[in-house]
Amino acid sequence: MAVQTIKLSATSRGELGSRANQRLRKTGNVPAVVYGHKAAVLPISVDKRQMMSHLNKGAHLFDLDLGGQSETVLIKEAQYDHLGIELLHVDFARVSLDEKVEVTVPLELKGTPKGEADGGVLQQIIAELEIECRVLDIPEVIRHNVSDMAKDDVLHIKDLKLPDGVRCLQDEDLLVATVKEIQEEQVAPTEGETAEPEVIGRVADEDSAEATDAKAEKK
Repeated sequence: MAVQTIKLSATSRGELGSRANQRLRKTGNVPAVVYGHKAAVLPISVDKRQMMSHLNKGAHLFDLDLGGQSETVLIKEAQYDHLGIELLHVDFARVSLDEKVEVTVPLELKGTPKGEADGGVLQQIIAELEIECRVLDIPEVIRHNVSDMAKDDVLHIKDLKLPDGVRCLQDEDLLVATVKEIQEEQVAPTEGETAEPEVIGRVADEDSAEATDAKAEKK
């Protein structure tokens, strides 16, 4: 099923800059820009809750309503805070319905590999595909049936059956999934060594709202 155009209301932004955008976010909206087709960059705002709902459903294409004027736009980038939770900014690109675009869509593996009966476990390595197709042909998701995969089988991008008019931009030999038996490894601690906890985290540097706003306003 191809992607559907979603109606989305937007409002022009008169004030620009980090402080103005912070005030905007406190009202439940998120700053955004519309660009492309050799037209001027247009600063806008959209409802954050509505935008988040569309993004969580994998939406790509929108019929943007700005004061009664409509533009067909494609999400090019959605920028979040350093935790990947708070939506900070959205970039929309103007598109024509018959032009080709590059987008990222989810890859869903369906079925139970026959190799699981022999102790194999399906491991999906790639969860998204970078594709090129016409705007009207953008699929919501690309699905592949893995029921015929035996133990020790591997699945590459070249093995995927893509919808008509869709071309994958990634290396065709890239590994998508495997069905292998999981071997548990037990490593005995070296005498005299003490285990130190690993600290996992993300550094919040250029992902701050200020850096995001500065980047967005330069488009």
